[in-house]
Amino acid sequence: MRLYPPVWHSFHITQETLINLLSSTKISITPTRLILLVAAFLILVANFSFFDKVTDVYPFTTENIVFLFSLGILFFALIALLTIIFSIVIPVRLVVSIFIILAALTSYYADNLGTVIDTDMIRNVLETNMSEASDLINTGFVLHLILTAILPVIVVWRLPFRTSGLLRETRYKLQMAVALVILIVINILPLSDYYSSFFREHKTLRYYSNPGYPIYSMGKYLSQKIRSSTLPEYITLAKHVEQSGSDDTQRLIILIVGETARSDHFSLNGYTRETNPKLSAEDRLISYSNIASCGTSTAISVPCMFAFDDRKEFDADEARHTENILDILKRAGVHVLWLDNNSSSKGVAARVTHKDYRSPELNPDCDIECRDTGMLAHLQEYIDSNAGDKLVVLHQMGSHGPAYYKRYPEEFERFKPACQSAELSECSTQEIINAYDNTILYTDHFLSRVIAFLKQNTPEYRTAMLYLSDHGESLGEAGIFLHGLPYLFAPDAQTEVPVIAWIGSSSDIDYDKTLALRTVENSHDALFSTLLEAFSVLTELHHPEDRPLIVMEQDL
Repeated sequence: MRLYPPVWHSFHITQETLINLLSSTKISITPTRLILLVAAFLILVANFSFFDKVTDVYPFTTENIVFLFSLGILFFALIALLTIIFSIVIPVRLVVSIFIILAALTSYYADNLGTVIDTDMIRNVLETNMSEASDLINTGFVLHLILTAILPVIVVWRLPFRTSGLLRETRYKLQMAVALVILIVINILPLSDYYSSFFREHKTLRYYSNPGYPIYSMGKYLSQKIRSSTLPEYITLAKHVEQSGSDDTQRLIILIVGETARSDHFSLNGYTRETNPKLSAEDRLISYSNIASCGTSTAISVPCMFAFDDRKEFDADEARHTENILDILKRAGVHVLWLDNNSSSKGVAARVTHKDYRSPELNPDCDIECRDTGMLAHLQEYIDSNAGDKLVVLHQMGSHGPAYYKRYPEEFERFKPACQSAELSECSTQEIINAYDNTILYTDHFLSRVIAFLKQNTPEYRTAMLYLSDHGESLGEAGIFLHGLPYLFAPDAQTEVPVIAWIGSSSDIDYDKTLALRTVENSHDALFSTLLEAFSVLTELHHPEDRPLIVMEQDL
């Protein structure tokens, strides 16, 4: 695992010593000098990942060294220029403090986990509950924050500060901005062949520039939220909704929304470890091996898979105001129940019956955290008390990292030694994989319990189970951990997800015809049409490229 020690780790100097040193030398800092110093500090301390990615493309050789040095000057100038723009309306010390803190937060997760802070990651962070967020805060994070954010910010506010009045300081800032623009132009022109390739062919490198790209992403996120606030309160998509067929036999389908499971760690899909011993023993089970996710984070993938829009058209903010497949099924007369053992439904279940199973008040299966199996505890009572077709959605905690060891009971720790810390830097890559594989083993157990529950209801209902993970997970490949990278360059480990169907013997889903679809390329986009098919719901909503995951008997 690549860990980048902050530059501050190599300096054994206290805050008071630094302040005394500056005071004894009679140094005073003007706003423009402060901007330049902070820009240099951020280039040196907060951009290890950026320059690491750059040197992967432009190795540190004699023919590239001038460009690499030039690139450092360019990003120094851009950070300084960005700081000037903000400082025109916000006090400069406040601006640089915000930039330093944001850069420190970003650099820790970028350097240690390969995380990129884009709009989807910001959305995911803001929608994550405190329990999940606490797993990402550890000793290494706190130490990094103290050394690269808190102490520098204290120094910024304790330094002797000299100003020359608002108008004069504004003039100085504008003069420096002009000088920086000239520097940028002079810097780029002699190396235009390099920069042409850099900006056109290697666009993904900009995702790692810090704090520039996080600031851009935050602005984009806020603009999306402002735009979504002007949308109608609720948009109905389907004008016509009707459930066809005259068969009186009720349908019972359980849909499991998995969490952070990657397809290639399921033994059902060829993984060498036996992570699916119970599912492998089930008849009438189908494991789809060629399914792509809607996104690389829960905040995007979960609402996207239930939306009518496909991945490329999907807008998370619009989705909260728009009818989804659960709303349509409810209109058709299907009883829809959402049980959640994760952070939330991300707005998907806002208009259907939903219950939170993250506390012992409802979930009887809790130890260090509440288990997914607890969602089955009171389910039979619900089934017996509601006549008609039913869709039950179970939202798992699944394999959510980095605290994989918390995601399964002790008896499921088969693969050892397993990482026992949320601070992944404390564990070897193999220990991290062992803990992750144990979570998949527990998901195997949970899904087998769901199938057993459906078998008990098969004589009375047409039963079926469908499991889809929301996204995958990186486990150290190329130095990347967890998930949430922009879809444009996210690795397959984050976008290739397991999808499993179990079809009861009484179901009107044709098992043999559906089995033939197990290797066909598909995606989360298929869930919308799959659920319409499964409940025989007719509507005018159809995508030309709709490819349901199932084939019904009447379609033969």
